[in-house]
Amino acid sequence: MLRRIALFAVCWSAVCLPLWETPIDSQACCPAPPDNQIVLNADQTVLLIWDAAKQTQHFIRKANFKGRSADFGFIVPSPSQPELSESGDAAFPYLHDLTKAETIYRERKSTGIACGCSSDTKTATSAAGSASVARVLEQKDVAGFNAVVLEADTADALVAWLKENGFAYSPEIAAWAKPYVDKQWKFTALKVVKKQATEEVAAAALRISFATPTPLFPYREPDYKAADQSMNPAGRTLRIFFVGDGRYQGDLSGNAWSGSVAWSDRVKPEARRHLLEVLKLPETTGSAEWWLTEFVDRWPYQVAPADLVFSRAPDQTVMHRPPIIVYTARSNSPLDATVVFLVALAAFPLWRNRRRAAA
Repeated sequence: MLRRIALFAVCWSAVCLPLWETPIDSQACCPAPPDNQIVLNADQTVLLIWDAAKQTQHFIRKANFKGRSADFGFIVPSPSQPELSESGDAAFPYLHDLTKAETIYRERKSTGIACGCSSDTKTATSAAGSASVARVLEQKDVAGFNAVVLEADTADALVAWLKENGFAYSPEIAAWAKPYVDKQWKFTALKVVKKQATEEVAAAALRISFATPTPLFPYREPDYKAADQSMNPAGRTLRIFFVGDGRYQGDLSGNAWSGSVAWSDRVKPEARRHLLEVLKLPETTGSAEWWLTEFVDRWPYQVAPADLVFSRAPDQTVMHRPPIIVYTARSNSPLDATVVFLVALAAFPLWRNRRRAAA
């Protein structure tokens, strides 16, 4: 009988033990493939470091592209001639870890039982020698890309250079480039390559640093009205980690932007040092105290009215993601006393027998 009681007590206590509940969650560019094949920007994660004192922006991008072209290139505009360098991929998972939601464990009382391939150097040199086409300011291999920095007097001159160097040269790209050409911006043309025409390209982290009076992100894209719907252009995410001397906000040069702030706070000194180390940037980069703001944009495939510009936000309050609450259940049921009694009842004969044996 006692053995049956003991077995019953053990089984019942196992049912009534606390159980875990399910957690409760309270740089764009212009893709330019050859042969006028359409390639769209896919999900992108970008780190922008704004040095207000030096009027310099460091643009580190990690992006994927979708397309059927065997190889393709893309073009990044900048207000001044950029410095190109390979950057550390390790910065991006570290940033995600810094801004992730905090997990909080709470005990909840219960009233029952809780049961593009490399460009040809000769071709680029030929283009540089023809001032009527475009002027090549720099050419280098960096971070797995063949990069050419150039400037053009007209959008047609830029398109002509792209045509000669295996990039797309559609009217859409000419229209996209015209505002930048008019403002005398520079263009960084990069080529990447895919092993197979059906593969997606995971672009390596590339740092583009340039002087600018205002921090920005080149948000505009060519107007490809005939985009291939089979490439699923319905949804993509643009995630921007913005580092500045305070909390910043973004808008499309006075127009509303679809992005929103997911996290914003100061960066601890040790985190700042680690990021600078993995990004291969000097200790003097940016302000002495960093403030990181993460923007998340469900980036629509539509023509944007302007590029994205950033300014210091009037609201400098800290913002974190809502915490993830994980509850552990603790029962206050009268059955608790029953369980204790049954366990004690089952254990008493064993205790008594051992005591007698010891005597």
